[in-house]
Amino acid sequence: MGAMPASNEDLIAARGGDAAALQRVLSQSRQNLRRYAEYHCNINDAEDAVQESLILVSRRLRDLRVLEAYTSWLFRIVKRECNRLKRGLRMLTGDAVTEDIMPICSFEPVELRHDVAAALVSLPAHYREIILLRDMEGYSIAELAQQLGLNREAAKSRLHRARLLAREYLDPERPD
Repeated sequence: MGAMPASNEDLIAARGGDAAALQRVLSQSRQNLRRYAEYHCNINDAEDAVQESLILVSRRLRDLRVLEAYTSWLFRIVKRECNRLKRGLRMLTGDAVTEDIMPICSFEPVELRHDVAAALVSLPAHYREIILLRDMEGYSIAELAQQLGLNREAAKSRLHRARLLAREYLDPERPD
């Protein structure tokens, strides 16, 4: 039997700042989110997507206007998080992400994090900012354009150039 959906009373209390109600809402949502994330994420990213989604929900629950939309809102958040995690891997490899390539990835997680951090630091600030907003914060192209004061085409172009520069930095064939 699946987890019970969050009750309207708990949702209302959580939106009002009741920490215990928020904890109950998040706990009740976790199991269903996990199953949904396992279907939409790379298997290694499912738990990370759930954790990030629950953090986002805890921060933005007060912004939810229609309580009946909670469940669909929750699933949209976790799906968006799964997509963000896939985009991050795509940015690093330059390839489409499939379950098949995950086991043969030759990077150690710590090494990978350090390499990605170094690649981001090497970028000019305007390129670093657009990558972080898109791939870490999950902004859409429209949100990027609005946040950065650009039109959609300029935002896409800047993002493409930033990813290209990051890939060049991470290319093992590049001369040091």
